[in-house]
Amino acid sequence: MQAYLVLEDGSVFPGKKISSFKETVFELVINTSMTGYLEILSDPTYSGLGVLMTYPMVGNYGVNPGDFESRRPCPGALIINEICSTPSNFRSKQPLEAILLEFDIPCIGNIDTRAVVKKIRGKSLVRAILTDDISDLESIAEKLAAYESRLPKTFYEKTQPQTFGQENLGPDVAVFDCGIKNSQIKALVDRDCRVTVYPTLTPAQTLAAGGHQGLMIGGGPELLLEDEGLMKEISALLALNLPTFAVGVGQLLTAKALGGGIEKIKMGHRGSNYPVRFLEKDRTYVTSQNHALTPVPGKLPVGARVLCENINDKSVEGLVYSDRPLFSVQFYPDVKKGKHTTAFLFDRFIEMVKGGASS
Repeated sequence: MQAYLVLEDGSVFPGKKISSFKETVFELVINTSMTGYLEILSDPTYSGLGVLMTYPMVGNYGVNPGDFESRRPCPGALIINEICSTPSNFRSKQPLEAILLEFDIPCIGNIDTRAVVKKIRGKSLVRAILTDDISDLESIAEKLAAYESRLPKTFYEKTQPQTFGQENLGPDVAVFDCGIKNSQIKALVDRDCRVTVYPTLTPAQTLAAGGHQGLMIGGGPELLLEDEGLMKEISALLALNLPTFAVGVGQLLTAKALGGGIEKIKMGHRGSNYPVRFLEKDRTYVTSQNHALTPVPGKLPVGARVLCENINDKSVEGLVYSDRPLFSVQFYPDVKKGKHTTAFLFDRFIEMVKGGASS
């Protein structure tokens, strides 16, 4: 059945209804990855956003819940060119549309995604709406103008801490979950850490009572930066002076809590092929990213210096601090070891926790 994607500038793109379609307003972002749609859909950083996939067909290898990075798909909407209804992979449990229906994720297909990208390229966030009725574009424009982005209630569905790797004998690490990916927790467990994951709304004093040796602040949606209560808890966590590794929005939260500036980059980094150069190594790695904000180079927190930068636009991709045991990166560190991966960041963190290396 006919449906439409309408942008805030009045542009209309016809398409076809998929899954539990309903009129939905959201902020639209672009992901340029050619693979990994399950990891993208289950990435909490996309909570509430509308995600447009630039790769022409999505769903080729179906759905395997074991690949999820969180409990459920997170976007407020999915915009694609074509969906594959007959996936071909021995690990597939069901087609993509089935999981979209199960979790009530509106989707529109047959969209000229290339035309949409050309229209909004150079903008970090654009308001948009999925609708099956464009007879009153003035009313649609009013809905878009009135829209205020907010996190869905499902983002806060975790209420109790969880412990992983209880049998491990390595460092006892606390993870403050701002939307951390499952693979990052697994990376710590695989390195013999005992990991306790605390939900976003956990008071810092609760985490402090756990007697942990290290702290990881995991990535998630950038809307968290507007939560004043959360910012107070981040400040309290940093006051514990635990060896800390912050990832994704964790870098932004820690930088802001320590007095640094945050700015919006011209074009959001959302994909799996962003080159990042580590200044101390003078070596570049290809990274997976999902962000539209970054620390301001000229307004870094006291004691912070740039650890790594984006090759394309020179934005700050990582910080390291001289006055506290803390370092952070804006991208998703690789979890599997290899000379061409950024998995060494987990090892650096664990060495810092053990006291075997300074930051």
